Amino acid sequence: MPRFAANLSMLFTEQPFLDRFDAAAKAGFAAVEFQFPYDHDATHIRERALVAGVQVVLHNLPAGDWAAGERGIACLPGRQDEFRRGVAAGIAYATALGVRQLNCLVGCMPDGIDPAIARRTCIDNLRHAAAQLGAHGMRLLIEPLNTFDVPGFLVHRTAQALALIDEVGSDNLFVQYDIYHMQRMEGELAATLERHLPRIGHVQLADNPGRHEPGTGEIHFPFLLRHLDRIGYAGWVGCEYRPRTTTRDSLGWLTAA
Repeated sequence: MPRFAANLSMLFTEQPFLDRFDAAAKAGFAAVEFQFPYDHDATHIRERALVAGVQVVLHNLPAGDWAAGERGIACLPGRQDEFRRGVAAGIAYATALGVRQLNCLVGCMPDGIDPAIARRTCIDNLRHAAAQLGAHGMRLLIEPLNTFDVPGFLVHRTAQALALIDEVGSDNLFVQYDIYHMQRMEGELAATLERHLPRIGHVQLADNPGRHEPGTGEIHFPFLLRHLDRIGYAGWVGCEYRPRTTTRDSLGWLTAA
């Protein structure tokens, strides 16, 4: 079976953020990921991870005003300076935490802006981010999100992410493949993972509908997880789902995997 990382933005949320590292370790996770670390001192996060004995494998670059509905700013003209400050902050946290991959949510199409301008802005920003991360030995990821949950998101299919990566032209830019989002947008999960495996830097999971734990929806996870092993996926699989009840009650699938 693949190696699983607990997403601390979704799991163990019954506890304060810094207490979730220990909770994840006690539940059997050897690694964790989360969306945004920036509300906490990097030293405190590192200490909690070290004490718990879990590896931090992923977090996101800053993504704008999350509470106001922003889901990234890479495609927003006029926000380039803010984006670059976010890249610097992301690298600083990743360096402190030993994280080797950062995910960039590229954002939703801005109202009243020529799509070509938004795309060019995104490409320029991703080139900058990839270059900065590459100088620190890190990889940059971009993640397609479904447009049912995130209307207007610029990159919402695997092919779009790959086309953007090709245009950026950086050798350390990869896809973050979220099984839940791509089931909603395109299906063909097993074939897509196998076809594009060399360009996929990280995988995340949740079932559909509901974005709950595996076994609560339509995705056949016993097959899909074995498939990841068969095709040679060697990375972590982030458990980015909303527990249907409590986190502890949601972990039965992991014991059976």
